[in-house]
Amino acid sequence: VIPPPVIHIESYSEDSISFSLKMTTNIKVSGYVVNIYWTFDTHRQEKRTLVIEGEKSIQKVANLTAHTPYEISAWARTELGDSPLSFVHVVTSGTRPASPSLKAKAINQTAVECSWTGPRNVVYGIFYATSFLELYRTPHNSTTSAHNITVLVQRDEQYLFLV
Repeated sequence: VIPPPVIHIESYSEDSISFSLKMTTNIKVSGYVVNIYWTFDTHRQEKRTLVIEGEKSIQKVANLTAHTPYEISAWARTELGDSPLSFVHVVTSGTRPASPSLKAKAINQTAVECSWTGPRNVVYGIFYATSFLELYRTPHNSTTSAHNITVLVQRDEQYLFLV
């Protein structure tokens, strides 16, 4: 039986998490697959996937958000097949940034100007869709470090926007 890998949180800060991966078995490990999940504004679950080569590993994941819960899951690739998943949860330190205040204004039938308030020197994600279900599952999206963006949409549709 292949055991799940052990995920140990080495350290965390406002914008990063460092963790180690190891197996408690003599089975040869060729690497790990790690998923980091977090929820964006209760509507959108985000995921970052890391494919790591080798048997032992310490990883640092950066560009995270302060005071945000993250779930890290991992499985090992071994000579006998893939291991079961293991999970760990961690909340980054610091104070979570205030949500930006968004305004969306139609420029014409196919363009919408989105603008918002918020801190400088950060990256904003703009998500938009024609339904809450689409906004949660498969929204259109764009990123920018500016405080406004023009997005192109389909004519004769109503859209929901989130920044």
